[in-house]
Amino acid sequence: MSDPRVAKLADTLVNYSLKIKPGEFVAITTQPAATPLVVELYRAILQAGAHPVSSITLPGVDRTRMRYGSDEQLSWVSPLDRLVMEQADVRISIDAATNTRELSGIDPARQAIAKRARRELLSTMLDRSARGDMRWCVTLFPTNAFAQDANMSLEDFSDFVYGACFLDAADPVAEWQKLSQQQQRLVDYLVGKREIRLLGDGTDLTLGIAGRTFINCAGDSNFPDGEFFTGPEETKVNGTVRFSFPAVMNGRQVEDVRLTFEDGVVVQATAASGQEYLDQMLNLDDGARRLGEFAFGNNPNVRNYTKNILFDEKMGGTVHMALGASYPETGGLNKSALHWDMVCDLRQGGEVYVDGELFAKDGVFVNA
Repeated sequence: MSDPRVAKLADTLVNYSLKIKPGEFVAITTQPAATPLVVELYRAILQAGAHPVSSITLPGVDRTRMRYGSDEQLSWVSPLDRLVMEQADVRISIDAATNTRELSGIDPARQAIAKRARRELLSTMLDRSARGDMRWCVTLFPTNAFAQDANMSLEDFSDFVYGACFLDAADPVAEWQKLSQQQQRLVDYLVGKREIRLLGDGTDLTLGIAGRTFINCAGDSNFPDGEFFTGPEETKVNGTVRFSFPAVMNGRQVEDVRLTFEDGVVVQATAASGQEYLDQMLNLDDGARRLGEFAFGNNPNVRNYTKNILFDEKMGGTVHMALGASYPETGGLNKSALHWDMVCDLRQGGEVYVDGELFAKDGVFVNA
């Protein structure tokens, strides 16, 4: 029996998150496990009068390319990917991995080559999005692999996913609008502020935010959502931050990451495990050692770490930062092939100050 929440997810993505309009070119990228959601998206997109096109990546294909491809082949960018980034009105990316560690045995240097080659595509997507020429959303379809990473059964993980998306509510859109209003009050408070300071276990970090814009995210570019973010001033990040949850990307898990910044640049980086991969990513290009994003997590239904950044970065009481590319709409200027989010837990003993005034303590906003 199909889960009725899959159809509810598709309808919410099409009509609320992305507001798809007649005649638009809608690109869907995913893996075969997400077939039930792709079918429901096709239905909802067609009912909206738009034109859906899907691109399905088979398990093992990426690993085969990374293992056997020459440097030239790893650097080659598919014209189909370029077409989507340059011409699609809407892009929906559904993560539906059946093995989240498929690339864990690949040399990090080879992964860096492939990622560096896609810098232009990432920049195109971010620039088009900032201009309003493209709308995009990243979501997830529950699989056993994700459930295992989160130490849950598939049934429990599915309940977690749909709960984090507010799809168990009678009116999910109303719940997202309520969260948006609460976050907007916090975003409004941050207008005109100049500096944020974080204090916590292994963390004493200041970030300049003068002239930068915080973006209220309540179910549009990520689903689930529940955060507000900005691009910090590129030369005004100083101090040390400890990312208390493992940083996971491209099948790699890097644990207990500690970064020290001087005038915006990472000058020291250590990890309890995964040091080689961390070093490769930091050396990817000139922008990889700077922060492109700083954000507050604020989804009340995400309470536990799952090893999936789509959820973990939304966890209430945490902040996350991304090394690499900025979102231009925030005023951020950093360019990079990298955008790697890492989560810092401030729920026990953490404090956040904004221009010297207490903004959050133990993961709770004092101005909410």
